[in-house]
Amino acid sequence: MDNNFDVIFIGGGPGGYVGSIRCSQLGFKVACVDLNKDLGGCCGRIGCVPSKSLLHSSEMYKKAQKEFDSLGIEFKNIKLNLAKMMSNKEKTVSILARGVEFLFKKNKITHLKGKGSIISNSTVTVTDDSGKKIDYKAKHIVISTGSSPSTLPNINIDEKTVCSSTGILSLKKVPKKLCIIGGGYIGLEMGSVWSRLGSAVTMIEYLPKVVPEMDADVSNEILKILQKQGILFELDSKVTGVNTIKNTAVVDFTNNKSAKRQRLEFDQVLVAVGRKTNISPDIIKLGIKLDNQKKIQVNDKFETSTPNIYAIGDAISGPALAHKASEEAIALSENLKGQSGNVNYDCLPSIVYTKPEIGSVGKTEQQIKKLNTKFKSSKFPLIANSRAKINHETEGFVKIIADAHSDKILGVHIVASNAGEMIAEAAIAMEFSASSEDLARTIFGHPSMSESIKESAMAIDKRAIHF
Repeated sequence: MDNNFDVIFIGGGPGGYVGSIRCSQLGFKVACVDLNKDLGGCCGRIGCVPSKSLLHSSEMYKKAQKEFDSLGIEFKNIKLNLAKMMSNKEKTVSILARGVEFLFKKNKITHLKGKGSIISNSTVTVTDDSGKKIDYKAKHIVISTGSSPSTLPNINIDEKTVCSSTGILSLKKVPKKLCIIGGGYIGLEMGSVWSRLGSAVTMIEYLPKVVPEMDADVSNEILKILQKQGILFELDSKVTGVNTIKNTAVVDFTNNKSAKRQRLEFDQVLVAVGRKTNISPDIIKLGIKLDNQKKIQVNDKFETSTPNIYAIGDAISGPALAHKASEEAIALSENLKGQSGNVNYDCLPSIVYTKPEIGSVGKTEQQIKKLNTKFKSSKFPLIANSRAKINHETEGFVKIIADAHSDKILGVHIVASNAGEMIAEAAIAMEFSASSEDLARTIFGHPSMSESIKESAMAIDKRAIHF
């Protein structure tokens, strides 16, 4: 094998594999290094893909239990086969991994299996499972190493009784009582999965609201909905200890305001307190600068402080989102070719795959207030949408925030059964600097959930038709 490449990506997740493909399309000779035999990174193997498989399967199980009968679909003796559900999840992961592998072959990308270490700004050493080391040369080296689950001091994650987001995806049985530490994306999604499958779920969140980075209206709405679904919340509370005694987890926590202490026992604990960047000691030795969040510092071209070395995705600042990493990878690839690659972070959507889902793009009302920007907003409830009524999915709303003077859309926040799809329409509108009037004048098909976007845009000027 020729060991010289134009570009080497270290990490085969949504940043590394997408960047490899785009660079190859642009005529570069590309290699991608990954520790795992399957490409796709955490997202494909132990994150986005398997979690959404379990979310879908558990939702179908819940619907079969609670909703199908009222729709005239009658059957008896509904049973949960958790092993089969997990097998379906693994099959989905495998199919998608094979798909990325096929794309590598199609685009003539070299997949280097092993641990990649940056020796200099032109050399990557790959160490395989047997310990064999091979040096590869590259004109450009891209760090796309992703992130790993974070934990709290004095909490030992054994992936049996106390799990990270990895272990919670592969439980052998449904825990009777499950504690989730952290009320962010992962906590809400995994809490939804296991609650649907029969767990009594208690979620402990340090801040006084769930998904705290979201718009306050969204946080309040999803909290009420999930409480109605049976999940218990201990908000504004700090976990002070987790101890495992005979396969039982004892969780101690204290309310931040009242100082009230509690101790509860659980069969399983999920620690879902965020993610930390995968930073190799090689980075420090090469003089690559980190920011105050211990992430790699880059400029708008994704260049690090060391020439010819770049970083994208979870390795740099910003939310740990697969689609962020992919867009940065495409922009970087085009910049390497002399084109004008760019990522518009103001139009970066975020999605939480609970039921209903949360979709958000742009600024929250709280962020806009801090900027002292005059704005107008509207909130159209899904209970006034005909398709939502037809589908028995009337929980949630569409909220639009627009500049008070220019009418430019500043943010859109949706709680709806298919908010993950609907938010793309809002992102497109914002990418083209649309006003709320533009959305209000756009024709949407009827009946559809998306009509709620139009109605919310009309409600900005107090002219919604159905509310």
